[in-house]
Amino acid sequence: MHINKGKTLTQCLADRTDYAKNPDKTNSGELVSSFMCDADLVDSQFLLSKQIYLQKTGRIQKNDVIAYQLRQSFKPGEISPELANQIGYQLAEKVTKGNHAFIVATHIDKSHIHNHIIWNSTNLNCKKKFRNFWNSTKAIQKTNDLLCLQNGLSIIENPRGKSKNYGSWLEEEKPLNFSDKLRLAIDEVLAEKPENLDEFFSKMKSKGFEIKTGINLAFKGAGQRKFIRLRSLGKSYQENNLREVIEGKKEHKPQKRVRKYNDKKVNLVIDLQSKISQKKGAGYERWAKTFNLKQLAKTMNYLTENNLLNYEDLRAKAEVIINEFSRVSDSLKSAEKQMAEISILQKNIIDFAKTKAVYEDYKKSGYSSKFKEENITEILLHQAAKNYFKEVGLSKLPKMADLKIEYATLFTEKKKAYSKYNSLKKEMQEILNAKANVEQLLEFDEKEEHQQKKKAEQSL
Repeated sequence: MHINKGKTLTQCLADRTDYAKNPDKTNSGELVSSFMCDADLVDSQFLLSKQIYLQKTGRIQKNDVIAYQLRQSFKPGEISPELANQIGYQLAEKVTKGNHAFIVATHIDKSHIHNHIIWNSTNLNCKKKFRNFWNSTKAIQKTNDLLCLQNGLSIIENPRGKSKNYGSWLEEEKPLNFSDKLRLAIDEVLAEKPENLDEFFSKMKSKGFEIKTGINLAFKGAGQRKFIRLRSLGKSYQENNLREVIEGKKEHKPQKRVRKYNDKKVNLVIDLQSKISQKKGAGYERWAKTFNLKQLAKTMNYLTENNLLNYEDLRAKAEVIINEFSRVSDSLKSAEKQMAEISILQKNIIDFAKTKAVYEDYKKSGYSSKFKEENITEILLHQAAKNYFKEVGLSKLPKMADLKIEYATLFTEKKKAYSKYNSLKKEMQEILNAKANVEQLLEFDEKEEHQQKKKAEQSL
């Protein structure tokens, strides 16, 4: 946030924080929390910290950042305002690392609950400023996703640059049928908290639905040939249940669209996210004990960032990396072997040259035992060198200068290969971990499905 043209610093801070704290959006201010500041006086306290900063440092920066803001949105009908505020507070703590005052204002005036998180650019001791960093959006996104996963909430596994509503995003992953669209519309209307059934009907009409009352309440949306009865949508959408939700007697629990695993071409990120959000099934507790949510979040991020959204792509990519790693590893071993051979050859050439004169004298002495005893070390070194040359098939010794050049070339190639080796090793570990995690989950699903099918057959 910067100072707007034609406004003062004081006005800008007040405008921004007042909008976030709007009592009409935050349940009369009950959904506003703060850290190291008073939510009611946050603009004045931010302003004071900047005055102290100027006195302490004397630094004046043109068009400086006066505060930072994050907007954090949640899927309609999936979270309570109180939990949303709590998660927003946790996210703010992780982003600011406890060095900056902040407020978290949870807005409930839209169909989707969302947070406005605003923190002071000046730190608590008024000596430094918060500095954004390159690619911070991804880092914050990962932190946010992890918090949501830990609380069993949905995340968007492949964010686009241009925002879109949840229904459009969901339809891209799997086309919505008419029942899905009706459920989603009801979820959104109930999230707006209509005061009575008439207001509920009015909001549904504004979304393009015709309504048929009578024994069975039914709706018909654009493109539908027949009305859909509420009783066909599931327990959460029964008429008596909706009435109790509207009257405030119970909380609406949207039916989650879970894509069941049926082949290895489905979107793996959707599969993994569904596994977290379901938290049910005969084997879930056993699975949860051996599977860590942080590990799962890392897997989901890896799959998304590397566009490995179906199993076959993941498997093929892993095979390519393994083969490339093996090739580089073999190349390294070959270079190291050649360098070792050159070192041994150099040593023998040096030994041969140093002991050549002594060995010539030994031959002239008629291979005298006394001479050998007096010069045993030199003679043995010379003989060992000659035997080595014979073993490796050398009839003519190479020049030492040529061997040094060859060794230096191999050393340079080895150094480059090590860099590639370490990079591929890390990449291979990442993809094999992700592949193992995915296979563990998919195997769990297959086993659970098999057990359910077996039970069904036994009951027939």
